[in-house]
Amino acid sequence: MGIFNKTTEEKKSDPKVKAVAKQEEKKATKELYAAETAKKADKKESKFENAYKVLLKPLVTEKASIGGQFNKYFFEVSSDANKVEVAKAVEKVYGIKPVRVNMINTDGKKVRYGRYNGKRKDWKKAIVTLPEGQSIKVYEGV
Repeated sequence: MGIFNKTTEEKKSDPKVKAVAKQEEKKATKELYAAETAKKADKKESKFENAYKVLLKPLVTEKASIGGQFNKYFFEVSSDANKVEVAKAVEKVYGIKPVRVNMINTDGKKVRYGRYNGKRKDWKKAIVTLPEGQSIKVYEGV
């Protein structure tokens, strides 16, 4: 008796039919995942997407402007960023590969609002040293 002569109940319990059904299901899921990954690859991602999540803003202070004379630029960066991520972000945004990146964890100041005590958030500062002759126009329009 062949597979085709059986009733639907018998076909469901037949191990050969189950194996064929599993193979077809695997093929269908593979095709589905392949289509999803192709869609993701087709999307053009911004080349600065993660760079602006790492570099939050340039610091415009007296000390930072003095550091600019020595090719050192100060940035407020994400609190979970590391030196490598900051260097890559500076290279993506400004097109200059830094020579050195130094990081400083800064504690938030204690503040009072009337009779309530509080604290500003902790933040991280990056000091980026650029090669000789290279500069960033951070302070334009300030």
